[in-house]
Amino acid sequence: MPSDQSTTERRALITGATAGIGAEFARQLAAEGWHLVLVARDAARLGASAAELTSQHGREVETISADLSTDDGCAEVERRLTTGSPVELLVNNAGISLNTPFLRSSPEDEARLLRLNVHAVMRLTLAAVQPMTERRSGAVINVSSVSGFGPVMPGSTYPASKAWVTSFSESVGLSVRALGVQVMALCPGYTRTEFHDRAGIDRSKTPAWMWLRAEDVVAESLRDLRKGKLISVPVWKYKLLVAAMRHAPRRLVEAFSQDTRGQVGRAEQ
Repeated sequence: MPSDQSTTERRALITGATAGIGAEFARQLAAEGWHLVLVARDAARLGASAAELTSQHGREVETISADLSTDDGCAEVERRLTTGSPVELLVNNAGISLNTPFLRSSPEDEARLLRLNVHAVMRLTLAAVQPMTERRSGAVINVSSVSGFGPVMPGSTYPASKAWVTSFSESVGLSVRALGVQVMALCPGYTRTEFHDRAGIDRSKTPAWMWLRAEDVVAESLRDLRKGKLISVPVWKYKLLVAAMRHAPRRLVEAFSQDTRGQVGRAEQ
């Protein structure tokens, strides 16, 4: 965690910052005294979030309305990461899932998923870590998912995108930590946010015990960042699940893959 600046000077840039895990990062970091740069597509919602955070915590809050699935959107955020007041923490939270089986998907939808979940994460991480390594200070949290550790959603390409985010973050984290910079993958399980609603995913099919609170996910991720971890898996039950997914026989993991959002039903075959 960046520590060479006073609290009043630290600045964090958060993508997907108006809802769910991104909004919770904004709340907790503002409460810790960070200034913020919030990135999302909805300008009106960004303005309301900024006003609320400034009123509650007295921090400076900039806003950037940008669609990170586009080159222009990425370029606008890249410019902010490389110019102006230094950004000491980047949280790459923006991402999407498709409630569509791969066999029923379209190249356009799949390309948008990859551009937001993978391409934007790569571009913004690169834009952030270059000045951070020059300053020998800074951190990046890339929001991934426990789904990236195994085929838990047969037929969905979302886990594949998150497997990339986790591997990418760990690799870059290993390469820059000697230069005073941290890169960490945050891999939460099912978290109660707007994410599933926006994707049209039926949350009632997931057992209640598997759901996490965004507040707990963010708090534990910030603790893990301070500990210098490369991968953060919040909450003990998901730590056990990830261990099982990594080390259990693949056939056993496949047998317990319960998330069916990517499967094609018999009636469709």
